[in-house]
Amino acid sequence: MPRKGPVQPREISPDPVYKDVLVHKLINKVMKDGKKSKAEKIVYTAMKNLAEKTGDDPLTALHKAIENIKPVLEVRPRRVGGSTYQVPMEVPPRRQISLALRWLVEAARNRSGKGNYTMIEKLTNELFDAYNNRGAAVKKKEDTHRMAEANKAFAHYRW
Repeated sequence: MPRKGPVQPREISPDPVYKDVLVHKLINKVMKDGKKSKAEKIVYTAMKNLAEKTGDDPLTALHKAIENIKPVLEVRPRRVGGSTYQVPMEVPPRRQISLALRWLVEAARNRSGKGNYTMIEKLTNELFDAYNNRGAAVKKKEDTHRMAEANKAFAHYRW
């Protein structure tokens, strides 16, 4: 932490199509090697496909999918008297969103399939799974919650 006080979080401008900050963050997470236009194409097409699959507004569907992935609890290591404990802690809202987006993109990238399976299809399917409360990203959240639940005994070490 800097000596001059807390760091001010940067303001992220909303994306041009949906006018939503979350979509812009997702685009930035999908982006590789600075290829933003390619990332935008992937995300916008995936959202359009998601809207077709769910029959819901693409923005609403995305928000619901992210909401299903966001973790509430996580474990943080805490060193007490020579031994390290995994202490369950609540996740701040900004970190919830960043973890959810990271897990979503990671799950989409790791998704396997037969033949020519593009990132658009992978992201669409992962978003659809998250929308329906299943998939790798939701499993990651559940694993995190399970870990926090298992280490509930060390909650008194919270700082």
